[in-house]
Amino acid sequence: MRLLIRPAQYAALAAYLLFLGFPLLWLISASVKSSAELNSLSVSLLPQQWHWENYSQALDRQGLVRSAWNSLVVALVSTALVILIALPASYVLARVKGKVRMAGVTWILVSQVFPVVLVVLPLFLVLRTFGLTDSLVGLVLVHTTYMLPFALWMLQGYVASVPVELEEAGSMDGASRFTVLRAIVFPLLTPGIVATAMFSFVASWNEFFFALVLLQSPENYTLPITLKMFIGGEGKVALGPLAAGAVLAAIPSIVFFTLLRRRLTSGLMAGAVKG
Repeated sequence: MRLLIRPAQYAALAAYLLFLGFPLLWLISASVKSSAELNSLSVSLLPQQWHWENYSQALDRQGLVRSAWNSLVVALVSTALVILIALPASYVLARVKGKVRMAGVTWILVSQVFPVVLVVLPLFLVLRTFGLTDSLVGLVLVHTTYMLPFALWMLQGYVASVPVELEEAGSMDGASRFTVLRAIVFPLLTPGIVATAMFSFVASWNEFFFALVLLQSPENYTLPITLKMFIGGEGKVALGPLAAGAVLAAIPSIVFFTLLRRRLTSGLMAGAVKG
């Protein structure tokens, strides 16, 4: 019986990876297929001929490069703000006991209950009051607010995994609270910070709904909004260029996850284990 467990585990893992990877494989395949092959009734994963003009058409699309730059700026600034705010706040949530922590945890949980469509109108009205509805600054503020509860929830688990005895030892050596945080606590949180930053960056990079509601000027469009333009009227879709644009849009996330996979894995493990 035990001899069958390991093959079954590998089979389950292979099926899971296939389930996750098939959409990406289909997307890459569609990006190099001709329009005739994409519209034919016969479906095949591998293209009959490789047509790279889909990528040239996607790159020639007006505003695609500019919208990619807008998405990069919004994602980087939003992620930086989220980490700067969530890092000290998560320390308070993890170390302070009593009503303060309970109120913070309750706010985090309650904020995740409501669907996005319920909060977009109040956010729109607030941003319109300050003249930020059609600007990247307003979108950065919305993304920061949207991602902050998740970042707090992740980072407070990482802070809780750092032994309090290390802070007490630093205080006994004469270090101030700020020095203890800067020299002892925060360096130990580096894997957790990287993991949280990665999830925040990807969430901001791929975000569509808020950008669709808030942005009206084409020069302010983010990448998901520009990709939507490949869908024309009456449901007509330029499927090849759309798939090529989607592949290009996925490259930054894949590259970042590949380069930081070790820190990401250690960060997730650190947040899962306390003590």
